[in-house]
Amino acid sequence: MSNSAAPARIDFYAPAVLRKWPSRQNQRRIDGVSPYLLLESTLEECLRTLMNKPAGTLHLYEVHTAPQLPLVDGMLSGERVAELARLRELARLRDFL
Repeated sequence: MSNSAAPARIDFYAPAVLRKWPSRQNQRRIDGVSPYLLLESTLEECLRTLMNKPAGTLHLYEVHTAPQLPLVDGMLSGERVAELARLRELARLRDFL
C-alpha cells in the first residue's frame, strides 16, 4: 500500500486577473500607486499573456486568482508565473502522449 499523495492539479481555467505595476526605468513605482488591471480572464490566458512580455519586465506583473494550494497562492509574481507556464506546457505534453 502506497502513502504517496495524488499529484497536485491546477485549474488553469479558474478566473484570474493580470495586473501591472506602473514603472519608471523598469522599476516598480511604489509612491502611492497600485497595480492596474490589464486582463480579466482565466489563469491560462493570464499566463499566456504574461509570458509574451519581455523577460526583464516580469517583475512588474502580478496574477491574482483563487488559491490552489500548494502550487498556487492568491497572488502570483511574474517570476512564479513563468514556473506555472512551464508546468502547463508539461501537462499539455503529458495529455498529448
